[in-house]
Amino acid sequence: MSTSYLPATKDSIALASEAKAPSEGIAILYRILEDPSTSSEALRIKEQAITDLADLLRQENRGEDLRNLLTQLRPFFSLIPKAKTAKIVRSIIDTVAKIPGTTELQISLCKDMVQWTRAEKRTFLRQRVEARLAALLLESKEYSEALTLLSSLIKEVRRLDDKLLLVDIDLLESKLHFSLRNLPKAKASLTAARTAANSIYVPPAQQGTIDLQSGILHAEEKDYKTAYSYFFEAFEAFNALEDSRAVFSLKYMLLCKIMVSQADDVAGIISSKAGLRYVGPELDAMKAVADAHSKRSLKLFETALRDYKAQLEEDPIVHRHLSSLYETLLEQNLCRLIEPFSRVEIAHIAELIELPVDHVEKKLSQLILDKKFAGTLDQGAGCLIIFEELKTDAIYPATLETISNMGKVVDSLYVRSAKIMA
Repeated sequence: MSTSYLPATKDSIALASEAKAPSEGIAILYRILEDPSTSSEALRIKEQAITDLADLLRQENRGEDLRNLLTQLRPFFSLIPKAKTAKIVRSIIDTVAKIPGTTELQISLCKDMVQWTRAEKRTFLRQRVEARLAALLLESKEYSEALTLLSSLIKEVRRLDDKLLLVDIDLLESKLHFSLRNLPKAKASLTAARTAANSIYVPPAQQGTIDLQSGILHAEEKDYKTAYSYFFEAFEAFNALEDSRAVFSLKYMLLCKIMVSQADDVAGIISSKAGLRYVGPELDAMKAVADAHSKRSLKLFETALRDYKAQLEEDPIVHRHLSSLYETLLEQNLCRLIEPFSRVEIAHIAELIELPVDHVEKKLSQLILDKKFAGTLDQGAGCLIIFEELKTDAIYPATLETISNMGKVVDSLYVRSAKIMA
């Protein structure tokens, strides 16, 4: 960086934009920021220079330099209104987020900014940076630290009655409790977010986030039809905004269709006008699962899980539901295969279903314990023995009912005769 500054003028900004190499433009913009002038025009030009400099540093993937830029700008922040400071700080944090693999840097940057905002008593900015920090901690699976931060922040924001920020924080808390498998608290936080959102104008992106979280929680309760409607609302919102989360909303819509045994609808949704925009590995993975479900083929199901591991097993929401779907498919297939037999070798069933013998044996024992069918495993002979279900003879319950009715008649006659005798 040069020691001589450039005057904060439009000509200097134009000079930076005309630079042939990004590094040259970055050097010019740094020199503009060194201009000691504090006139309103110079401050406005410096704001423009900060925006341009952040964009160039992002293009060069210089995340650490963006962090240093925020530290360097602290004297400048004392010269401009607090609202503009908040806008610049949040803009630079957003810019760092666009550089891949900078989660740790973002957490460190947010912690630095929280300390600075506390010292400067900038409450409005601190609350928003803390909310961003909580989101980053949730992403990094630092659940306890995120929960501690959110607990104190949510009390403070409720006192100030900042509804828009409150919606964000309640949503974050809902996601955090869901990650910790605390469904009642996740639902309570989501209800709080909806209540706050009902009293203000909520931007479409935030409304889409609320709908997406609602769909996830309903799907967790196996209410897939309601979940589908929420995912559809979220998809429409994100699709209109061209948000990258649209593809995940569509993916979860397809998951709901598969879970309610309407896998045949999946191909139609993918080939629709809206679906064609998002054709890729995410939708291909769901299509493969739908095909396996339609054909009730465990082999195709396992092939889909293997071929699309990133899209299916590494997505915790999809993985959780597909695990239960796999178990259901396995049960259905096993019950169908053993139906014609009274005694059958476990190895033969494993061969028919194309799965390892020990896996099939374990599942059969589970089905017997769950009373899905009557039978026993002869492990010495390696056989499954299926018992015939004894049908209860209807005459016994009918006889008991007749005796009970006769007893009531006799009791009634006894009461009447007692009255006559009296």
